[in-house]
Amino acid sequence: MAPVRQVMSTEVVTLPGSTPMVEAARLMVRRHIGSVLVVDGAMLSGILTERDVLRAAGKPADMATDRIERWMSPEPITCTPEIDTEEAAEMMLSGGFRHLPVVDGTGLAGMVSLRDVLSARIGRTG
Repeated sequence: MAPVRQVMSTEVVTLPGSTPMVEAARLMVRRHIGSVLVVDGAMLSGILTERDVLRAAGKPADMATDRIERWMSPEPITCTPEIDTEEAAEMMLSGGFRHLPVVDGTGLAGMVSLRDVLSARIGRTG
């Protein structure tokens, strides 16, 4: 199997936790992405996914004023670029999530999705 480095996306979208949910949702739709990483300065503090947006939309919340820090998953599980795609897939499947932030010694390096690792497994990397 390939290392995560070969299949991860290095163009990661980040937002501060104070961002209103409606802005995050619009950005996700506009960029055709399923998640954004929530940062506090240079530190990764959470991840906001499509599921979180739907959960917020289904509650009596004001998407224009609710901050993403209220709905994000805090302290997400991460991996390094060197781990094998199969191990990354196992992490996501056992944890019940589809997006895995990738960090290295300098900080945030990218994001890998379940689709990325499964595509690598069947030999399609693009």
